[in-house]
Amino acid sequence: MERKKAEAVMEAVLFTMGDSVEIARLAETIEEDVKKTKEILEDMKQRYEKENRGITLIELEESVQLCTKPQMYEYLVKVAKTPKKFVLTDTLLETLSIIAYKQPVTRLEIEKIRGVSCDHAVNRLLEFNLITEVGRLDAPGRPLLFGTTEEFLRSFGVKSLDDLPELNAVQMEEFKQQAEAEVQLALDI
Repeated sequence: MERKKAEAVMEAVLFTMGDSVEIARLAETIEEDVKKTKEILEDMKQRYEKENRGITLIELEESVQLCTKPQMYEYLVKVAKTPKKFVLTDTLLETLSIIAYKQPVTRLEIEKIRGVSCDHAVNRLLEFNLITEVGRLDAPGRPLLFGTTEEFLRSFGVKSLDDLPELNAVQMEEFKQQAEAEVQLALDI
């Protein structure tokens, strides 16, 4: 393999893995022997230093890892402290609405209402800290119960769950019909 391409391949592998990778595995990947692979890695490390890049290669026994240079940490902290912006898709909003109005609620109950799996939506809402595990249902399997968080209240500008708008029976029936239509469309595809 051409040297530039070998460097690019190893850089891509190391970046993507985010962890240490055995030099022998890198050698197999670029179809070189371990000695030649170590030489290429050393050249890459020297170039990162010479060009004053924000990354470096560190060696850990017979493995290497692509890492951020320690002098760059202060800049990482600035980014890490910036509040995350998240986008709530229709699916996430539907799932969040069910949890907000029915809490505490299990995944199975959410799925019965939505008519589709809600694993991804629940996981994203947990990640966004809009919902949390609030306990377990006293039933076989002891399924997790979910409820909203203070972050949910802050994000939607309400002081308590009592401030959420009330849904009337007509709205509930419309939502149910829309959900059933969506499920039927998904089944037809």
